[in-house]
Amino acid sequence: MIAPLKHQKEFLLSNAVHTALIGGYGAGKSHAGVLKTVIKKIEYNGLNVAYYLPTYALIKDIALPKFSEILTDFGIKFKINKHDNTITTDYGKILLRNMSDPNKIVGYEVAYSMIDEADTLPKGKMSDIFIRILGRNRLKLPNNQPNCVDTVSTPEGFGWLYEFFVKEWTTNKNVIRARTYDNPFLPAGYIETLRESYSEALFNAYINGEFVNLNSSSVYKSFNRKVNRSTETIQDGDSLYIGLDFNVTKMNAVVHVMRNGAIHAVDEITNGFNTQDVCDILKERYKNNKIYVIPDASGASRASNGASNFDIIKSNGFTIDAPRKNPSISDRVNSVNLAFENGQYYVNDTTCPNYTEALENQVYKNGVPDKSGGYDHITEAGGYAVFKKLYGMKSQVL
Repeated sequence: MIAPLKHQKEFLLSNAVHTALIGGYGAGKSHAGVLKTVIKKIEYNGLNVAYYLPTYALIKDIALPKFSEILTDFGIKFKINKHDNTITTDYGKILLRNMSDPNKIVGYEVAYSMIDEADTLPKGKMSDIFIRILGRNRLKLPNNQPNCVDTVSTPEGFGWLYEFFVKEWTTNKNVIRARTYDNPFLPAGYIETLRESYSEALFNAYINGEFVNLNSSSVYKSFNRKVNRSTETIQDGDSLYIGLDFNVTKMNAVVHVMRNGAIHAVDEITNGFNTQDVCDILKERYKNNKIYVIPDASGASRASNGASNFDIIKSNGFTIDAPRKNPSISDRVNSVNLAFENGQYYVNDTTCPNYTEALENQVYKNGVPDKSGGYDHITEAGGYAVFKKLYGMKSQVL
């Protein structure tokens, strides 16, 4: 048996409750998944374990041949029952289950579970399946440790893997990354052939194993979390440029600083109740900074009580740096994409998690940025500031 690659070894040795090996095509993910399942079968002698794949065809084409190979290498006698997709060994059974019908994940108990290609299923369906797998994973272990559910998969955009292992990360989750390049045993020219056929997004997902937006209608297609990442933070004395979108109970603001001619998003406010609420937050957070608000130009219109949003902002001591009218949607979006491409705009994804998520996920619907996903308010707020600071329009500074 060939010694495991570095990322495979790290995966095999991980004792986290949930470990994910996420990587490009040919990185050896399924091999590592099968190998770890066999190791757990030996470790949990007499207790059944389970291996999950999206379809029966994948069980037949991927799982059965790999289990046969590895069990043979280990010198373990086994018998395959293709009728119920079960492998019986002297150590107990390995149950091979497909995930096409969540309602069929019933009627058995196991000590350990491995999920292969989890991200090929829709996020909602995979979430349902995962809960059902957790319910099956309940045989008491001899070492009294928690039962683990691990996964190996290629990333498919911002699907279930991203949701569970990145957005909802906890200390009992371990993410191991692998690139196709990390496997020296692939045929010569394999990666180059794929590079010629793939777009940049597909290459980053399927070769580099990165989470990227694979939707061809992405609004902010030029945003790359790694390339456009900022580590800048707010310092005392910084002038702050606040992009602000007006929506009652859904006020959103993106806070920016300027560094060497580039604009950096360094903080965010989401779901403020109203304009005064946002102003109170700004005053509380940034006592030692000069604040310039770059809002939706419609805020100059007076409400029924006679006070406009601009009046409220000015009454709190802030300076308004607004265009006399909003840029068109296309101009605002294009300015943000151009700024990302030209290295003029960066986002601190640690301090601006919601803004980062929106930039990565907002798509077009019927030719305009989709509002149904909830990503529109904060991207509009950021866009107002970027357009004004980098590309400008005649302003009314109030």
